[in-house]
Amino acid sequence: MNTDQTEFELVSGLEIHVQLNTESKIFSSDSASFGAAANANISPVTIGLPGALPKLNREVVEKAMRIGLALNCSINQVNYFDRKNYFYADLPKGYQITQDNKPICFNGYIDLTLADGTVKRVGINRIHLEEDAGKSLHDQHEAFSMIDLNRAGVPLIEIVTEPDIRSAEEASVLLTEIRKLVRHLNVSDGNMEEGSLRCDANISIREKGVSAFGTRCEVKNLNSIRNVRRAIDFEFGRQVEVVSAGGEIIQSTLNFDADAGTTSPMRSKEEANDYRYFPDPDLPPVVISDSWLADVKARMPLLPAEIVQQLVSTYNINRSEAVLLAEDPDLLKYFNSASESTAHKKSLVNWLTGPIRSLLFEKQISITDFPVSPAQLAKVINLVDAKKITQQIALQQLVPAVQHKDQDIEALAATLNLLIVEDGDELEAFVNQVLAKLQPQVEAYKKGKKGVLGLFVGEVMKLAKGKADPQKVNAIILEKLK
Repeated sequence: MNTDQTEFELVSGLEIHVQLNTESKIFSSDSASFGAAANANISPVTIGLPGALPKLNREVVEKAMRIGLALNCSINQVNYFDRKNYFYADLPKGYQITQDNKPICFNGYIDLTLADGTVKRVGINRIHLEEDAGKSLHDQHEAFSMIDLNRAGVPLIEIVTEPDIRSAEEASVLLTEIRKLVRHLNVSDGNMEEGSLRCDANISIREKGVSAFGTRCEVKNLNSIRNVRRAIDFEFGRQVEVVSAGGEIIQSTLNFDADAGTTSPMRSKEEANDYRYFPDPDLPPVVISDSWLADVKARMPLLPAEIVQQLVSTYNINRSEAVLLAEDPDLLKYFNSASESTAHKKSLVNWLTGPIRSLLFEKQISITDFPVSPAQLAKVINLVDAKKITQQIALQQLVPAVQHKDQDIEALAATLNLLIVEDGDELEAFVNQVLAKLQPQVEAYKKGKKGVLGLFVGEVMKLAKGKADPQKVNAIILEKLK
């Protein structure tokens, strides 16, 4: 699109649907697990049979409170469910149970750190609870669409932001942070491929300097962070082109074609009155007592940003290392467990964010699949820091030799003959052998070419098969070269 876009600014807000990772659905005991055979996880409540009454899953409320507190929201201690009436083939009751006037969380915010270091605050208008719909399958039969109701009734929270987003980058950073947060809090797996996290983007434009909002269009069901960026960039350009040509933006619901990278109309945009919301008569108000809210607050874990700050200040590590730990719950859990068995906390951080992380990446496994237990890795690090084994030997030979989590690390190192040679006479013999072999380099060293010292150390380490303390070897060589 050739239209000059610099005269306009993007105004966007996201509606982020997060599928909660409860074992059962929001209003029934049906399994909420993903991947079951079609229509295996259903009951009279799920399929909306007359007389079937919903009963609220308490865990759903707690998980919504957790994410609300993490996003700095106020908690509505008396909230209730509404019926949102609309027809879809995969909505068996003809209405969705959701929250309209009284959402469980409201008036929050999240601070985002952008690529250039700028911190951008995006307001959270509300977080409400609702049930998911089923799924229409259009590729199972040449003449008919099929309906799978396993997903119907799976608990969702919808996080609705304020229209504070001004770029596709801000939107993608926001979605990335929300995904990290729901995983960290264990309220959802955040798996966009399986639909556990989906996003609708409300997009409008206005001339720079104008405070009034333009007409918005909603792009539905964006299922990857990359597609959120692409959809926003395309729709921004499309709206600028329409307005610049003298046209008007028509409020509508749009589909995003991931292959073409374009948006297209699905239907005109519904307004709230089209849904005829009213309180659900089958469900009583949700009353969150002061003690229940206090208990949830007390059990809130530290958030990633707080963990980063704590790691940096406690262990004197750099921020990038701390972020790697804080944003991977399994790696952080491994670190916390291993730190109970070693006093060398900074070394542990360096190992986990450096060589161990590289090893996991190379083997394409997570830390939960790593055969070396936290206590065993701590003992490896203790041996290295006590100069009983070199880090190189530990990484290349000792760690790969661990077969099960009950193995004694020090005994294994001794059995494999990996421990550093402590015999000073043996090391001195190795040094004498190297210096005798490299007489021209010895003479060069004595004439001021100090760079050859590393060569001497390396040759001695070869003779010792890596089982020597380089600093001790260095000291012996310097003594010999006086």
